Amino acid sequence: MISTVIRTCFPVAAGVLHEKADEINKLNVFPVPDGDTGTNMSLTLATVVHEVESLPDSASMEDVAHAITHGSLMGARGNSGVITSQILRGIAEGLIPAKGEHATPADIASALRNGVAVAFKAVRKPVEGTILTVLRDVSTKADALAKTRDMTTDDMLDQLVVEAYESVARTPDLLPVLKENGVVDSGAYGLATFIEAFVNAYRGRGEDLTDFQTRVGTSDAKSQVANVVDIEINDDWEGSEYRYCTEFLFHADSPVFDEEACLRYFASMGDCELLVGSNPDYKCHVHTNRPDRVIRHMLHRGQVFNVFVHNMDLEAQERTDSIRSDKAAAGAPRKPLGFVAVAAGSGEADILSSLGVDVVVQGGQTMNPSTADILEAIQSCNADEVIVLPDNGNIRMAAEAAASACESCTAYVVATRSVLQAFAAMLVVDADASAEENVEAMREAIEDVRDGEVTTAVRDSQAADGSPIHAGDVMGIQDGEISIVGSDVAEVTLRLIDYMQQEEEGDTLTILAGSDMDDDAFEELQSAIAEAQPDLEIDAHRGQQPLYPVVFSIE
Repeated sequence: MISTVIRTCFPVAAGVLHEKADEINKLNVFPVPDGDTGTNMSLTLATVVHEVESLPDSASMEDVAHAITHGSLMGARGNSGVITSQILRGIAEGLIPAKGEHATPADIASALRNGVAVAFKAVRKPVEGTILTVLRDVSTKADALAKTRDMTTDDMLDQLVVEAYESVARTPDLLPVLKENGVVDSGAYGLATFIEAFVNAYRGRGEDLTDFQTRVGTSDAKSQVANVVDIEINDDWEGSEYRYCTEFLFHADSPVFDEEACLRYFASMGDCELLVGSNPDYKCHVHTNRPDRVIRHMLHRGQVFNVFVHNMDLEAQERTDSIRSDKAAAGAPRKPLGFVAVAAGSGEADILSSLGVDVVVQGGQTMNPSTADILEAIQSCNADEVIVLPDNGNIRMAAEAAASACESCTAYVVATRSVLQAFAAMLVVDADASAEENVEAMREAIEDVRDGEVTTAVRDSQAADGSPIHAGDVMGIQDGEISIVGSDVAEVTLRLIDYMQQEEEGDTLTILAGSDMDDDAFEELQSAIAEAQPDLEIDAHRGQQPLYPVVFSIE
């Protein structure tokens, strides 16, 4: 049965794409070089696998299509994941009308046409040279093959694999940014990888069979892709106009939810806007500088859940660091000591790098990196010993688990609570000392660092003294406890600094502006601090951290 074939082959193909996710990530330069296309496609497919494998043995093609549609909608991550979800939905729904036990060339062509229709409808401004181009090229090839006399399903599938890779190889000619960076489109390559793996599973083959490659030309097609892949380091990338990839699931309150009005609002707040699904359940995606406003807008129209906000500036820097690390590891000797730190903002990451941190992992409050993320960073340092700075209490356990799991080197964790403590720790590093001696010195250095953070409450709560806090209030947080509550960021910052100075007077204030505080407001705040605290030396930087317009430390 067609449904059985899909249930058997889909998990295999998803597994192959998962194994190649990092390779796909490094190709990622469009729409921004944030290096997450492979990861997002893999996470999307993994959710589908879970849904499909949960079906009973008697599941029909309609059941399988529903599982694929629901799983991909719920699990879609990032721009590439959302588009992939619509490709899967369209193809799966396109197979429902097939009447036979096995899919015919005509069935496959029809399903691919439906996949093209659904995917292109979801994207308001399709761009040539992307995953959508490859999908359309494969569909066009399928239409032509379906009209060929004596064409078998097996032969058709083999030729579609070749067409997929040939289409991928053409993407740099259609999208200039790909040619400029010496790569093919990452999403397109991911789709071709999935198609090939699915067909190999269906045909009962492993990933690489010489007779198959010679007979149908897949080897030649793949070589065309390889010939245009020489991954560049994007140090000169100035950043997208929009910093945050914002995505979430949405359940509409009204049976007449206006999808077009929603998309127009997303477009007014950023780009790469996507709204997929059907009333009442949707997946929302937009690149914006104000994820808070987007989410607040949608909260007035229904329920928001499974929110992910990614800093694309920082992800782009991670991609660059990863590529640089790979290139360096290929020809550079192993270092005696390396450093890994976690940062939430691109400015924070730049400062950490300038202080000697080898790999900066994106993360922070509400977006904690996994143990696997930190382990990968440790391993990419190419060092005999590595010191990890988690920079957040919620990340400490993941960092310690990664250090324990690392087999390629010896890893240590200095339990920094904030990125500002990491700055202090890196300033005392002695390159001639042992790792153990540096760990001890760094732990002593952070003991004198007291942290302050200013953010906005998203729900009702209470301060450390029991006074009430309402959603929308500005909170001043000292070492994890809410000490000051007010209505203005600058006012709360000044009160929190004064509170901490009265508690224990310090000499130096290091302060970082978040992405929500503009340069003029930051300069005004510095002037106000200097006037209120004339004996406090101010060291100010743009941290670009989300959600927290001000973070600072006093020493």
